[in-house]
Amino acid sequence: MRKGEQTRAAILDAALDLASRDGLEGLTIGLLAERMQMSKSGVFAHFGSREDLQVEVVREYHRRFEDEVFFPSLREARGLPRLRAMMNRWMEKRIQEVTTGCIYISGAVEYDDRAASAVREQLVHSVSMWRDALLRAIRQSKDEGHLKADTDPQLMLFELYSFTLGLHHDARFLHLPEAVQLTRDALEKTFTSYQTPGSNGGAPSSAGNSESISPNASVNPDPSPAATLTSHHTDSR
Repeated sequence: MRKGEQTRAAILDAALDLASRDGLEGLTIGLLAERMQMSKSGVFAHFGSREDLQVEVVREYHRRFEDEVFFPSLREARGLPRLRAMMNRWMEKRIQEVTTGCIYISGAVEYDDRAASAVREQLVHSVSMWRDALLRAIRQSKDEGHLKADTDPQLMLFELYSFTLGLHHDARFLHLPEAVQLTRDALEKTFTSYQTPGSNGGAPSSAGNSESISPNASVNPDPSPAATLTSHHTDSR
């Protein structure tokens, strides 16, 4: 990696840390320049504007999220083992973010009522990709016979997603010590209620591979960015 690329990566790493703590709107060129002991013009040389920097921070968070949560889960067998792995890794990341903050959650609060912008579009795009991957994993679990035939994938997604948001709220905002265990219990109860009796879909497996598209594609102007994902996003066997 060349020196310019190293500097840009270091700036982005510091920007992600600041945005996790202060939010995307709390991220300023001045604060970042001070953190990096650089001039403001030096930071601008790597990112053309504050908005460009914010967009890149969201993309970097998404890349790290994939590396920590999504891609490792693809090593599990298609169906419920993979879905469980995705949820377990996601919950572990939420637990880590109790102290550091989550760009997706803080970003949703910051931009939920704002006019369209490149930052908001990137946030929606990244979150929608993850939701789409979870929904596809739920449908695959149903197709594999791991989940009951009457399972509503959209409802199950809503329940699973709500648990992780509740964990973040109760642990980070209310500081409830029982939040983690309650979330684990709620997830297990939900999986059990949907699982087909007698199926072995809950057993972890090392089968499968991590073939996937690159989920860091640029924002699509389509209002439903998740629809741009290719069908094999979670289909590797």
